[in-house]
Formats: sequence, structure tokens, C-alpha cells
Amino acid sequence: MILIDIPIYTYLAGCIVYNFVLSVAGRFTPRRQPAVQDPARYNRIAILVPAYKEDGVILSTATSYTGLNYPKSHYDVIVIADSLQPETLSALRETNTKVIPVVFDKSTKARSLNEAFRQLPDEYDIAVIADADNVVETDFLLKVNSAYLNGAQAIQTQRVAKNLDTPFAILDTANEIIGNHLYRKGANAIGLSSSVIGSGMAFHFPLIKTVMQEIQAIGGFDKVLQLRLIAHGQKIVYLEDALIFDEKVENSGDFSNQRRRWLSSQIVYLRKFWSEGWRQLFKGNVDYFNMAVCQNLMMPRMLLMASMILFTLIALVLPSSLVTIPFSWWAVLFALNCISLLLPIPAVFFRKYMLRALISLPKAMFIMVMLLFRMKGANKTFIHTRHTKTGINNPLLDAARK
Repeated sequence: MILIDIPIYTYLAGCIVYNFVLSVAGRFTPRRQPAVQDPARYNRIAILVPAYKEDGVILSTATSYTGLNYPKSHYDVIVIADSLQPETLSALRETNTKVIPVVFDKSTKARSLNEAFRQLPDEYDIAVIADADNVVETDFLLKVNSAYLNGAQAIQTQRVAKNLDTPFAILDTANEIIGNHLYRKGANAIGLSSSVIGSGMAFHFPLIKTVMQEIQAIGGFDKVLQLRLIAHGQKIVYLEDALIFDEKVENSGDFSNQRRRWLSSQIVYLRKFWSEGWRQLFKGNVDYFNMAVCQNLMMPRMLLMASMILFTLIALVLPSSLVTIPFSWWAVLFALNCISLLLPIPAVFFRKYMLRALISLPKAMFIMVMLLFRMKGANKTFIHTRHTKTGINNPLLDAARK
């Protein structure tokens, strides 16, 4: 391992220090509580919901949006219906939901959204983009409207778990909590844009309509979207107090499909935007460089944990004459990685859910390693994750609010 462990250690250290800085920054940044009472203006909002073969949940989702604490005359729910059953379309129209049926040779979220923007009138101020399984809290639109009135034109709200009913769902929930803390709250805390996550996003309507016309991505459209927003001079704001509920994967099969799509898009867009990212850095655009290079270069957290366990153990058991980086250095790096991942986790999670999450962690890390050998074609085909949950069952969030 002589000399081989130096570049490995350098790369892993870069990933871990990056996460550690964001974790600490997010930990010591106070939670913002936007005012939601008596706004100076109620802006017109379009809630856009692309729905591909989501007959099982879309009616429940659309119905949930009818009871929001926002003037009914000032927001519309628009379902972009791709491959929904005729009876589902009829039921949606009975809820006063606007339905835009679409048909594509290859279905993607970007194509659905672009078709919606092509058909919709320019009478809206804000576009909210949600997934077919997403449900929002009652004051969601009020909080988005407040942030918009304060000057934010690109907003990522906090996506939280809809369900915690299996070990994989709990692990996925912990992963989302960490991601929100690092790449959204932590990034904003040090002056960078929040990353977006494909749903729970809100934008100035003319801005997102223009930006979406520049995007034709099949997988990982959110990675392209955030770069286009930054190229248009926008800072993406993380609205932590506005909650949108998202169904978490319940089993290893769904986990594998979802992460294969995510990992593939990360590799594809690292290659695509590598050169432009460096050019923008030399022009002083650190925000673009962070999104294009740093975040795409980051090893996914479960792979990072697996790598740290492996190389720390190797450094422990091999004679010192065979390693360049001593065990003590690996141990310090391992500790920093653990701290960066544990700081975002609320105390109630440790008390009630940590053990169940740890049960599924080895299998999840093994799946992530195996996915490295199954990347071919993942970003050329739309990989759909089926949703089934129509209710919210998140005791973790309930306990955190008490």
C-alpha cells in the first residue's frame, strides 16, 4: 500500500473535511422562523405536481392541497398527468385540480414541467414544484410567500419523512436529515446556495419558466437546475421552517433503484460540468464551482462510511512498514466523519430510531458498493420509484416539536 494510500487518504479527507465544515456551520446557525401572519401581499402561486403512473397516491395528494392556509383564489394545484388512468383524471378534476395530460416517448420530470409551463398563462408569481407523493404542512404557502416577499426567488424548503415504518425508511430519513443540514442549511450558513432536491422547491414564476427551457435532463434534473439558477445570478435559499412530507423508501429494492439513479447522475454531471466549474471558479463564482465540482465530486455518505471503515481497519492490521498514512491519521479522519454525520441528528432519533437504522446500514453500504458496477445506462432511462403512502406517520417530527 506504500504511496497508494496517499491519494486515497487525500480524497477521503477532502470529502470529510467538506462535510465537517458544513455540519458545524449548520449546527451553530439558528433556525429561522419566517413570519406568516398578515403578509403585505398574497402572491399568485402555481403548485406543479408531475405525476408518472402515480394513480395510487395522486388523488390523496391533490386533495390535501385544498385545505392550505392560503386564499383559495390565489393558488392553483396543477397535476401534470403522465400515464394516469382515465378514472384518476376524472377524480382529480372533481377536486378542482387543474389537469394537464402529457404523453412522451421517454417520460421525464423536465419534459412534464416544460409542457406545463408552455400551457399555463403567465398570471402566477410563484411556482412550487412537488412530487406526486408530497404533502405540505398547512402554512407552507404562507411561509414560501413570506420568503418571496423578502426577496428570495429560488427556494428549497425542508423535505421531511412521511413514514418511519421500516429500518430502510428510518435510514433514508436519517440520510435526508443529514443532507438537509449539510448541503442546504450548512451551505447557506457559509454564504453558498442551498442545493435543491427535485421537490419542495419554489421559484419566481418567470425565472423558472425560462430556466426550465434550458433543461432536457433525463436523470438528475435538479443538479442541472441548480447550476442554471446560479448561472442566472440567483442564490438558492433554504427555507427550513416550511415542511414538505416525502415518502421514504421501505426496502432494499427501492433503495437500490433510487440510489443507482442518483449515483449515475452525479458521475454524469461531474464529467459534464467539470471544466465549466473550474472556469467559473477562476471568474470568482464559488457558488457555481461548489455545485458543479465539489458536490458532484463528493463520495456518497454511505460509500464514504464504508471506505473509512475499510481503510482504517487496513491501516490497523498492516505493519507500519507497508503503509504511508499511519493508523492514527485514519482514526482521526474516521472520527471527523462520524461527528459530521451525527451533529445533524436530533436527540430523539438516537433514543428511538438509531438502533433500527444501524440494523439496515451494513446492507445499505453493500448495495451502494455494488451499484458502482451497475451504472451503465442508468442516466439514459427514467427509473421510476413507486409510491403508496397517502398518510403521514412521523413520530420523530412530532416529538421534535414538543
